[in-house]
Amino acid sequence: MDLDYAIRTEQPLGLTNDSTTEQMANFEKWEHSNRMSLIIMKHSILDTIRGAMPEEENGKSFLSQIADQFVGSEKVETSTILFKLVSMQYKDKGNIKEYIMEMSNLVTRLRALKLELSDDILVQLVLISLIAQFSPFKISYNTQKEKWTLNELIAQCVQEEERLKQEKIESAHLATTSHDNARNMKMKRNSNNKGK
Repeated sequence: MDLDYAIRTEQPLGLTNDSTTEQMANFEKWEHSNRMSLIIMKHSILDTIRGAMPEEENGKSFLSQIADQFVGSEKVETSTILFKLVSMQYKDKGNIKEYIMEMSNLVTRLRALKLELSDDILVQLVLISLIAQFSPFKISYNTQKEKWTLNELIAQCVQEEERLKQEKIESAHLATTSHDNARNMKMKRNSNNKGK
């Protein structure tokens, strides 16, 4: 069965008393294909989309109307995804790899919408979105001649994130130890003063 016959070919002229058997068969084939393709298309799309479109009896025209509906939607989706991508900021939640993969996913979605962004741009967007604690890391990247691939960036960022976590732990330990030592010295002085 040629379900897409009516979409691939133009609608034949209406039948007349002078129509040949071949013209009648061609017309009937087109009519059947048109009805079936309309039924399939109408049942395959959401009611909200179908309800927003004028009633159409020609499958090819109906398909064209559906395409027109999505041209505007693609622009809006592209704009929304691009805005989300450029406004992302790493919040130091402890999983930088997941954060970078989310940004990469947005770039992949933009590519599917025919907006090409290179991996070099993605690397730069990731670096721009990092918090201030990553400043020495960014300076180090900018002083290198080689550009990193996305996978290299992920590996380097994960390593830097681990280094920063370790630094926080050591800093917290040092602060706690210093605070405890100061308190102990104060207590010793107070006890020495009481003894006099």
